[in-house]
Amino acid sequence: MTEPTQPFPPTSPLLSAYKRADLDSDFLQRDELRAVRLQLEWFKPELIQQDEGVVSTIVVFGSARLLEPQAAQAKLAEAEEALALSPNDADKLQAVAIATNQLTLSPYYNEAREFGRLVSSACQLDGRCEYVIVTGGGPGIMEAGNRGAADVGGKSIGLNISLPYEQTPNPYITPSLCFQFRYFPLRKMHFMNRAKALVVFPGGFGTMDELFETLTLLQTGKVQDVSVVLIGKSYWEDLINWKKLVDYGLISQKDLSLFHYAETAAEAWGIIVREHQEGIHS
Repeated sequence: MTEPTQPFPPTSPLLSAYKRADLDSDFLQRDELRAVRLQLEWFKPELIQQDEGVVSTIVVFGSARLLEPQAAQAKLAEAEEALALSPNDADKLQAVAIATNQLTLSPYYNEAREFGRLVSSACQLDGRCEYVIVTGGGPGIMEAGNRGAADVGGKSIGLNISLPYEQTPNPYITPSLCFQFRYFPLRKMHFMNRAKALVVFPGGFGTMDELFETLTLLQTGKVQDVSVVLIGKSYWEDLINWKKLVDYGLISQKDLSLFHYAETAAEAWGIIVREHQEGIHS
């Protein structure tokens, strides 16, 4: 008779088969367990938000690369200094042009911060957690939205996601509401789950992705009563030819009423208040 190689019971931590399934991280990473991981990514943020008393949210989107004014001014000065050493360098000329445009956009950082302050001070009173600011958790406009909430002692949410390059949560997210996702679809579901409004500042691919997905959900009736406010009419009308979409019959004229324009935090908040008067207790 062959002697057993391990004494019974097999309690060695090296014996993965003996680990409880819910404690076996290697097992949970198997491809076959993807459905379980998706379920966990739904339940963990959902249950924590319930525990924190979060009733409704306003989603703030915008570029992670957009700098606050002082930082944008410093970046432009650095680019101009580098160009002065090589006046004909094409890359340095482009860097100055980009830094100049970034400085032009930088006031939106302050507007996003002010929006976070306005909403949080109006809707987080007497222990209520309504219209809580939620962002993608990163820098730039996301940081500004969370920062504005923190300025007035309000809670705010960060829905971070693990990426090929490191994304560090900005320091203004409420720690108990700072989440990390593996899967974009579950993150998108959490953005919309409690959303009463989507406020969109200038941004790139990620911002456009979330904006058009939300507009599509509204257009098809999959979600209702979500206000969409685009901050900076000149930016958006320069970027997207909405009229051409109508002229070619790709969207209808009434689809243009799915969103509003605003220039300031106060104007954006005013639009949301008008559209959700019954749910806002200010």
